[in-house]
Amino acid sequence: MKDLTQGSIPRTILTMAAPVAAGMIFQTLYLLVDLYFVSALGDAAIAGVGAAGTLFFMVMALSQVLGVSSVALISQAVGRKEQDQANLVFNQSMVLAGLCAAITLICGYTLGDAYMGTIAAGEAQSEGVTFLYWFLPGMAMQFALMGMGSALRATGIVKPTMVVQVLTIILNIILAPVLIAGWGPGPALGVMGAGLATSISTTLGVILLIIYFIKLEKYVSFNFSLWKPQFPIWGRMLNIGLPAGGEMLLMFGYFAMVYWLIQDFGETAQAGFSIGGRIMQSIFMPTMAIAFAIGPIAGQNFGAGHGDRVKQTFSKGILLSSIVMVVVTVVLQFHPELLVAFFTDEEEVVTIGGEFLQIISWNFVAQGIIFTCSGMFQGLGNTKPAMFSSGSRLLIFVVLAVWASKQEGFTINQVWYVSVLSVAVQAIISVLFVLKEFKLKLKNLQVPPQVESVPI
Repeated sequence: MKDLTQGSIPRTILTMAAPVAAGMIFQTLYLLVDLYFVSALGDAAIAGVGAAGTLFFMVMALSQVLGVSSVALISQAVGRKEQDQANLVFNQSMVLAGLCAAITLICGYTLGDAYMGTIAAGEAQSEGVTFLYWFLPGMAMQFALMGMGSALRATGIVKPTMVVQVLTIILNIILAPVLIAGWGPGPALGVMGAGLATSISTTLGVILLIIYFIKLEKYVSFNFSLWKPQFPIWGRMLNIGLPAGGEMLLMFGYFAMVYWLIQDFGETAQAGFSIGGRIMQSIFMPTMAIAFAIGPIAGQNFGAGHGDRVKQTFSKGILLSSIVMVVVTVVLQFHPELLVAFFTDEEEVVTIGGEFLQIISWNFVAQGIIFTCSGMFQGLGNTKPAMFSSGSRLLIFVVLAVWASKQEGFTINQVWYVSVLSVAVQAIISVLFVLKEFKLKLKNLQVPPQVESVPI
């Protein structure tokens, strides 16, 4: 366990974020390698995999229920020096992880085909279904990864998760060309290979983290006597986690809506958006690493009664994320199509992807602020404001984008401009909600008395 209630706030954020960012650099590399080999399969494969990948936001919505609630409850317990309570929350999160994994597999295999039929057609739909069926085991494993990784992050430990993440991504990078393109001894499985590579590597990651917890982790650990369902704990976790899951679910709704809006522009348009979206996800990772650090830092300091440090964590987090995003925004104003051209030589796809990145980059600073606010909501143990702000974004986007799509001369770029506007509004709302939370929760915050750890 690492005490995050002492020392320089910016240094603590960077110390926590650096290993996470390192892992995300490898994650970025994997996304780009995977995209490169999928792109070689044609527009239908790109569009199908991209459309099927929207379901990952659905899984992340459920996994956020575990991750966010674990970070909030465990970090606050650490701040109060209540190890037994932290351990109980961790073990209950593992029970929920198993239930969520089962739900993912059952729903994915029974409803996946019908879902793909609503956002893709023809060969793109077929390719998307094939990818999805082999990708589902990997998505189900995300719950165990999220539960264990979040518990470690809440206690101030991020390096083991980063090392495991790097190893699994390296394996995924190795498997991608082997299983997708048939390099070496591997069969050329196409989009099936893309899904299978992810499922194999994710399974390895779960195994490695389990070994770490059994052999090395001491503060929180597997204790099967604590696996009997504790419904009061589940209630607390769901109260914190469901709004965060709802926030991610709204992101799923946003991406599904984009694919629906642009499907009349054809597979070329969906391919351009898929490539641009993957590149955008890669760009977001450094500022997401900062946001991941904000949650446990704010949570431990909130639990320890250090209100001033909670506020400093928020302001320094916004500053650091904004610096990163300003630099990226400036870079993407000059020939972003060169990034897209690395993955495809189809001129129309390159043009659509490049214009998407150039326009959408204007909301990157706002998106960084949103990530920071989400981390702060997690640390304070109230994620409802994050869901409300995301809901406002989706509402604005859907209303304006659908209206624009009904007008004569509707172009795909109008979708991107509406997205920029909706994200800017969400950032403003998120900051106002954080300031409100400060007034409610930090005004009379006191350092708790030091007591012996007592299980709840």
